[in-house]
Amino acid sequence: MKRTVNFNAGPATLPLPALERARDEFLDFAGSGMSVMEHSHRGKEYEAVHNEAIALVRELLGVPESYEVLLLQGGATALFALIPMNFLEKGKTARYVVTGAWGQKALGEAKLVAGMSGAETAAWNLGVGEGKDKSYTRVPAPSEVKVEAGDAYLHITSNETIHGVAFNVDPSRAFPATGAVPLVADMSSDFLWRPFDVTKFGMVYAGAQKNIGPSGVVVAVVSKELLERGRKDIPKIFQFRTHAENRSLYNTPPTFGVYMVRNVLSWLKGQGGLAGMEKINRKKAARLYGVIDGNAKFFRSPVERESRSVMNVVFRLPAPELEERFIAEAKNQGMIGLKGHRSVGGVRASIYNAVSYEWVEKLAAFMEAFARAK
Repeated sequence: MKRTVNFNAGPATLPLPALERARDEFLDFAGSGMSVMEHSHRGKEYEAVHNEAIALVRELLGVPESYEVLLLQGGATALFALIPMNFLEKGKTARYVVTGAWGQKALGEAKLVAGMSGAETAAWNLGVGEGKDKSYTRVPAPSEVKVEAGDAYLHITSNETIHGVAFNVDPSRAFPATGAVPLVADMSSDFLWRPFDVTKFGMVYAGAQKNIGPSGVVVAVVSKELLERGRKDIPKIFQFRTHAENRSLYNTPPTFGVYMVRNVLSWLKGQGGLAGMEKINRKKAARLYGVIDGNAKFFRSPVERESRSVMNVVFRLPAPELEERFIAEAKNQGMIGLKGHRSVGGVRASIYNAVSYEWVEKLAAFMEAFARAK
């Protein structure tokens, strides 16, 4: 079959080999005469997949034994509430770096939790304007974000899917002065696109549906030290320690989702791991930004150059009518998912790990031809 060129922001395209593996095993997994979806999550067939997925995260990232790898449910949005529920104690302050819509939502949930527990939140927020016109164009310099000894944690969004704003160095390097304050990062849209030192973070978490699998799974890597700090006066199902103590099998996990994450991680390992993936991803982003900057009278990136996302390339054309025509003509050529988020408009190409360079080249050539014709 002919594959659609898919630039959706999430759920996003998956590697063809990962899908083909699922197709071939769909009715008969591991010679069991059953689909993996029909197996008990307590059975050896599924547990082998579950354990392999966790082991692959550890291998790809070099996760040490002092950290737990968790497979959770509820999406990253659920973790916006669960993180302060676990780690924001009465009398403490959680600090948030807000560089886009998802950071803003995470802060909103933390404020609700803080209001119930007698804790506090503080935020660095450079968004300009209000409502739909609110814009984010960069990440902060290290000197702009202040933490204090005893703060509960500092939360960042490493890549803002909607606004195309990202930390283009290892985010942990942007905050060298955090000291004993744990750094927590929502990496939903840029998890595993490049290597990074997980030991610089107290916790990283990512909804799988953008870069490492289908919707329904969250991968989290959490230091055991931070887990031990977690509150024990909230329901067990909401305590991260519960899932760590039960290898993410406290309740029935999204078994097929975990199976697909395993398939994607296995594919990623075969691409040369994270170092190999980073080379490909940077090449893809450089091609698109090269077209944008090379046709500056027609295309415009609203994001400051140093903060441009490698995963979500956002840009504008001279008029909304031209943007609509651009998106429609691209669809006619087999390219979907280019319409910017409804809150900001414009055009967005999400070029996650599974998006091939050939797909990006097709889009780049289309952009160049469209600019010439108009």
